[in-house]
Amino acid sequence: MSEFTVGDTDFLVDGRPVRLLSGALHYFRVHEGQWGHRLAMLRAMGLNCVETYVPWNLHEPGPGVFRDVEAVGRFLDAAHAAGLWAIVRPGPYICAEWENGGLPHWVTGGLGARARTRDEGFLGPVERWFSRLLPQLVDRQFDRGGPVVMVQVENEYGSYGSDRVYLRRLAELLRAEGVRVPLFTSDGPEDHMLTGGSLDGVLATVNFGSQARQAFEALRRHRPSGPLMCMEFWCGWFDHWGGEHAVRDPLDAAHALREILECGASVNLYMAHGGTSFAGWAGANRGGGALHDGVLEPDVTSYDYDAPIDEAGRPTEKFWLFRSLLAGYADGPLPEPPPAPASLGSASTVDLTGWAPLSAVLDALGGPGTETPVPPTFEELDVDRGLVRYAVDVPGPRGPYPLTVRGLRDLAVVYVDGVRAGVLTEHEPQLKEPVAGPARVDLWVESLGRVNYGPRTGEPKGITGGVLHERQYLHGVRARALRLDAFDAGVEAVPFCALPAVPSPGLYRGTVTVSDPGDARLALPGWTRGFAWLNGFNLGRYWSAGPQPTLYIPAPTLREGPNDLWLLELETPAPPPTLTPL
Repeated sequence: MSEFTVGDTDFLVDGRPVRLLSGALHYFRVHEGQWGHRLAMLRAMGLNCVETYVPWNLHEPGPGVFRDVEAVGRFLDAAHAAGLWAIVRPGPYICAEWENGGLPHWVTGGLGARARTRDEGFLGPVERWFSRLLPQLVDRQFDRGGPVVMVQVENEYGSYGSDRVYLRRLAELLRAEGVRVPLFTSDGPEDHMLTGGSLDGVLATVNFGSQARQAFEALRRHRPSGPLMCMEFWCGWFDHWGGEHAVRDPLDAAHALREILECGASVNLYMAHGGTSFAGWAGANRGGGALHDGVLEPDVTSYDYDAPIDEAGRPTEKFWLFRSLLAGYADGPLPEPPPAPASLGSASTVDLTGWAPLSAVLDALGGPGTETPVPPTFEELDVDRGLVRYAVDVPGPRGPYPLTVRGLRDLAVVYVDGVRAGVLTEHEPQLKEPVAGPARVDLWVESLGRVNYGPRTGEPKGITGGVLHERQYLHGVRARALRLDAFDAGVEAVPFCALPAVPSPGLYRGTVTVSDPGDARLALPGWTRGFAWLNGFNLGRYWSAGPQPTLYIPAPTLREGPNDLWLLELETPAPPPTLTPL
């Protein structure tokens, strides 16, 4: 069989130099029914390889509970059928603007700073996960006739830690499980990142968005030999809720790509096609400069990334510029792009037919209630994505005092005796109006995504301190969780009633009739914040904070005739939403 190896200056296939022209496409951010089209788009852009992360938390939602790990193999088979090699980055940490950087909440919740180290409390679960995942890669390696040419050890570890023993253990684990193709690391082109994240005997690559010559010079100071590769060429960027839409000038991106290629290097476009963080899996970042320790900045549902192939799989100006450039490095004429996916033929308004208040949804789909002296965290309640209702009593009689939530992450809608009293955040944790006792206080706390990059990755969610009335802790906290995956089995148990006379939070049910299914968008003007499901498929979070105005609907989720829509609105709804063509 053929062999893919790392030479002194080049990648080699059976001793023949090759250049990897790769593009990032995350199988978990693209509906499986559209994998073939997106992979064909990569080939048409001039790429010979696809790269994907593997999110651990998606596939092992609970200890030893595995979910569709075989999707990794199916994607690699699809890449092989499309004529592409494959680079796989299994983590265990992936960043990727993904919930908790791909690490399961049940792993990081009890470990704190011991995660991503040699600590056996972390490596034990990693070993179990890899033993389940890696056969999907091993059986599809290049020397076995498959597409997998390289596998990454960890991910940008030098941005976070310096535990070489941990990195070596991971590399040994990959080898012990049967990975024979070359291993590699990827880090920023800075001395502290390369010294913290690279391993002797393992190919080092660098990640950057511009100034290729300087980046490769930094790499050469650490690694005098070996192929040069930019493992993440950031040709676009991601968005945060409440921020501006990120755009990179196509000509500037093409100029930066040309510089990489002129250096004789291989490249992986990050992202070639971004896709969508469906089902609330988008992560969050911390602002505040180099320390990444400031204000929480949750990532939007769209992972369009201003990539050359947009969220709906269509070519952009950047695509055509990159294709023209990459054609000069191809062995022959590039294939034409495949036909664009069909778009919804005409706009359709959703007919809202029922509603259930949040309390009824919680009773029907929520987890068991608990009462503890202090508020339990999301991790203690086993919640990865979703919300928790905390209830606590203010004793009385007593006068009005400030009510403050310590250690709040991320956002709480507060009700006092059933009346909405305000919205609290970790930086505005005190109600504007004081609260007198006796009173019942309900706090609906929503996770906006766990941090995916920096020293605060893995931090707990929910109320991590306590609820204070003046300076006095309020004890005897009742908590009940509503996980997003509780909706996966359907909402038949929810007792729907007529639409409320006054717009109110809750779960809205509706139908929309479609005569010509195709890719579409869900427009929710006037709705505030929540999640949408179409025929049981979770389209992700919507939020009036912007900059994302609509949710992308993949064509395979629509059907001809009536389609079911559920909207979990956490604050204030508006007129019926609309399905619109792309």
